Amino acid sequence: METVTVKDKTFTISIPAEQLQARIAEVGAQLSKDLSGKNPLFVAVLNGSFMFAADLMRHITIPSEISFVRFSSYAGMESTGKVKELIGLSESLEGRTVVVVEDIIDSGLTMQQLLAQLREHNPAHLHVASLLVKPEKVSVPLTIDYTCFNIPNDFIVGYGLDYDGYGRNLPAIYTVTE
Repeated sequence: METVTVKDKTFTISIPAEQLQARIAEVGAQLSKDLSGKNPLFVAVLNGSFMFAADLMRHITIPSEISFVRFSSYAGMESTGKVKELIGLSESLEGRTVVVVEDIIDSGLTMQQLLAQLREHNPAHLHVASLLVKPEKVSVPLTIDYTCFNIPNDFIVGYGLDYDGYGRNLPAIYTVTE
């Protein structure tokens, strides 16, 4: 089993790169089918979703656009429970089909706040596509339309997800092995 060290923690591979890519291709194909004729705007949540958003967009076969927002709710390995908007949208969402692209849904607080803010801009449809979801950790009502993987409540890094800014460059998902 492949292990990596990020800062002071050791992680073992839990979702190999090939498995990530295969599932992202499936989700991209499903989104293209479901949203055909809608010209969706994909809204990627930075920083963590940048790799997922890039790979997902490579599998979107319909006319679409992408934009980016940045929120923060983590400090180290724990969610702070407080969500801060750092960078906002500049595109009009009025009457648009919007797909929020997220790396991981943990407590759901960040996504809940983002969706509430996006609804204020009157999109026609609002969907969520998340690479990872921790179902046992989600603490707010949330509809997640497209999920690549449900995972246990473990701390992970890789493929855009970080530990204090490190580990985003890893091509697979790794779980801490404390």
